[in-house]
Amino acid sequence: MNNYGPLSTNIMPSKISIAATRKAESVGQTVVIQGWVRTRRDSKGGFSFIELNDGSCFGNIQVIAEAALPNYESEVKKLTVGSSVRVEGEVRASPGKGQATEVLAKNILVYGIADAEAYPLQKKGHSFEFLRTIAHLRPRTNTFGAIARVRNCVCNSIHQYFQEEGFLYLHTPIITASDCEGAGAMFQVTTLPLDKLPTDGAKIDYHLDFFNRPSYLTVSGQLEGETYACGVGKIYTFGPTFRAENSNTPRHLAEFWMVEPEAAFNDIFDNMDLAQGLLKRIFRDVLEKCPEDMQFFSERIDKTVLETLNHILESEFLHVSYTEAIAILEKSGEKFEFPVAWGSDLQSEHERFLTEKHFKCPVILYDYPRTIKPFYMRLNDDEKTVRAMDVLVPKVGEIIGGSQREERLDVLETRMAEQKLNPADYWWYTDLRRYGTVPHAGFGLGVERVLLFITGMANIRDVIPFPRTPGNADF
Repeated sequence: MNNYGPLSTNIMPSKISIAATRKAESVGQTVVIQGWVRTRRDSKGGFSFIELNDGSCFGNIQVIAEAALPNYESEVKKLTVGSSVRVEGEVRASPGKGQATEVLAKNILVYGIADAEAYPLQKKGHSFEFLRTIAHLRPRTNTFGAIARVRNCVCNSIHQYFQEEGFLYLHTPIITASDCEGAGAMFQVTTLPLDKLPTDGAKIDYHLDFFNRPSYLTVSGQLEGETYACGVGKIYTFGPTFRAENSNTPRHLAEFWMVEPEAAFNDIFDNMDLAQGLLKRIFRDVLEKCPEDMQFFSERIDKTVLETLNHILESEFLHVSYTEAIAILEKSGEKFEFPVAWGSDLQSEHERFLTEKHFKCPVILYDYPRTIKPFYMRLNDDEKTVRAMDVLVPKVGEIIGGSQREERLDVLETRMAEQKLNPADYWWYTDLRRYGTVPHAGFGLGVERVLLFITGMANIRDVIPFPRTPGNADF
């Protein structure tokens, strides 16, 4: 007995997912499945076909509901798209194409009806722009259900990869007083009354604020991650990061998820190997564990996704210096929107040319000019470049950015002065160089950027459950 009344047999049937029900080995079992109606069509023979999905897999299960069911006329024949039900029945081998099994219903319990006049997903073919306005309902569509499963697979692969490599999972602060990037595009956190800010002369008096100083949402957990890497060896962070850039583009979010490993005693080339291994692990797992979802993306979103992922799995990532890349771009004869010159940062069009047209494989660029990179990247002996690295892949360009960190105190302080940073504000960071300093390296991987690449989706707002962008903080 349960809240919804007795089942139709004395033996409690197995409550299983639709993903398990669709497997041939489930034939002959009496099961309970639960989900949302995708379609219902009635036969002249006195029964109905109901397509049911519970989100556990891309495909639906077909339920056959016969007219002999007690609530067939009163409820079953009134089921609409989006309605939720529990079905108890027998799994049978299906004579239909494209499905191994179907369920002959012995009992159907209706949890909730979706009003056909008001439910916005009754019809197919909605634009992604429209679906962003109903982010609470879009997980019920094929596309966003598939994205959710692939995202789950990607996140699981990341954790498994680093755990197997001996990294410790570290939680770094979401609220911080330091700006890792030096860019200043941060969301400020305060408890001060915004309608009447306390002042000390012409300046805001932050001594009255919660943290007694200006504080912000983090743009990166890297600096804090380094403190643990320099104590326990190898760590990785995996959490939300925030950028207050007013960038209303298909590639920017104000809130997104970052993975940042940091490893003591690693140099730039160890870093490259770690990054290559991580990407290959993610892509391999997605292809193996989400085949239906990936087939959908290949058929409906981007016909090249499967080919591209397999090509990367079969490729070794080329190591190319920034200087060599600039020379290749200058001699390419291509007409780029942004000019190419040594000392300037590469744009997506440059990165894609290198991976898609010139090398035709993933590329790791390294040794960038010191003037365009943050203070914490290790200075090379030429004193012109730093041990920075960017992993470039076709269609996207940069997918990972990282570096070997500057472990020499005097050089670090010189670099901080160059970028007008006060070493006193980073006293704890410079302490790592005072007490048992070691070479170390790490990188950052944006989960949403990876998902764009894997799925072929065009807008980053469609690969995160609830996008945060300028002017949008709904749901």
